Amino acid sequence: MTTAFDPVDLAGTRLANRIAMAPMTRSRAEADSRVPTALVAEYYAQRASAGLIITEGAQPTAIGQGYPNTPGLHSDEQIAAWREVTDGVHERGGRIFVQLMHAGRISHPQVLGDGRHPVGPSPVAPAGQLFAGSGLIDYVAPRELTAGEVRETIAGFATAARNAVEAGFDGVEIHGANGYLVQQFLSTNSNLRTDEWGGPVENRIRFAVEVVKAVAAAIGPERTGLRLSPANTYNDIAETDTADIYPALVEAIDPIGIAYLHVTEPVPEVRELTLALRKAFSGTFILNPSTEGPTGPEALALIEDGTADLVAYGALFLANPDLPARLKAGGPYNTPDTATFFGGDHRGYTDYPAL
Repeated sequence: MTTAFDPVDLAGTRLANRIAMAPMTRSRAEADSRVPTALVAEYYAQRASAGLIITEGAQPTAIGQGYPNTPGLHSDEQIAAWREVTDGVHERGGRIFVQLMHAGRISHPQVLGDGRHPVGPSPVAPAGQLFAGSGLIDYVAPRELTAGEVRETIAGFATAARNAVEAGFDGVEIHGANGYLVQQFLSTNSNLRTDEWGGPVENRIRFAVEVVKAVAAAIGPERTGLRLSPANTYNDIAETDTADIYPALVEAIDPIGIAYLHVTEPVPEVRELTLALRKAFSGTFILNPSTEGPTGPEALALIEDGTADLVAYGALFLANPDLPARLKAGGPYNTPDTATFFGGDHRGYTDYPAL
């Protein structure tokens, strides 16, 4: 029987175990340069015993930033700082992918600065507010990307992927979940386009497919992953055809041969779809399962029964930097401070020290 503590081959990259660290926004980059700080390097090095670390989202271009103090991967200075992060993880035997996250309409001119305005598939403002450094402010309607700008955005993902390899990452994860730009193209309430990028399912999956193709062509499919969150309504997303669009998307990307598909379940009811996507995808399948609180040790059974190849842990990794060892020993576990983590507060969280 396969267990979470067995090694696994990830498209040619050997992982020491099947416990992944899920991407979590940390907001610890320098405010002006969006350069990761020394604290970022320390934080990931502490957690290098994960089979695979997937970092917080890094914006592939300046216009892709969604929250204050999030890191980028579009300048030489950022690349150099990320090299400190990857060196620290590799020195401890870990493997690390960076998540490329374009926030799209989930942003604000105050966050972007330099006269920039958020962009999206259509000029539809999301409901709600975001923290912009000094307090909560209402979202604004994004500027609709032109067809040419859509292509430029795709190219921006590919360039950031090359930057990631230069920075020493083992690969990249494309963030197609949680209501950010890729999912905005998939959605029926944020994508109202009538051109090749909107309308029927085959058009609304086009942006995600083209981003995956571009990144895979730039750095190799074996270094490329994709994260999805079917039926996730976070960030004012609505999907009227979840059961149709995600199987179509996975069918379209499967021939590309990417390293993994990472599915996060917003509610237990999507498990049937999760299993269908697992069956349709030929590569490694990572699951961040739906739970009432932080994912716990009971999720390891998902590897044993074949539901997933790896299980991604989020909040529990914050409180327990040596989580794989604690899971193997049956505990004890530090308790995460979920009051802020699950409240959508992106101002940064307090780490527990490595024990």
